[in-house]
Amino acid sequence: MLRVGPARKVSIYINEDTVATSDFLYNQIFAFLLARGVAGATLLRPQAGFGSHHRVHDAEHGRDASDHMPVRIEFVESTDTVEALMPDLCAMVSDGLIEAHDTVVYWIASEEAHL
Repeated sequence: MLRVGPARKVSIYINEDTVATSDFLYNQIFAFLLARGVAGATLLRPQAGFGSHHRVHDAEHGRDASDHMPVRIEFVESTDTVEALMPDLCAMVSDGLIEAHDTVVYWIASEEAHL
């Protein structure tokens, strides 16, 4: 459970069209994070990007080029929760990058807090 105080921010960089066992990988990761009780996650779709192959993919060159667009999934969670998730996340990401940074949560505002 995410609380005010020390935490870890995780960013997962993958391609939008990377397929997993039964769906696109970003959908599988989202479902995994939701099922494991992560406080929240965000999917970001950049305008352009390139990976280790140094081929630029951008949305301006038509749908064929944008099919291979990068996406980034970010979430902030307690250090213990992130450490517990990492082995499974690393096993899921067959082509991409996962990074984590220590951070501090100063404030959590949610609808549940106001009920």
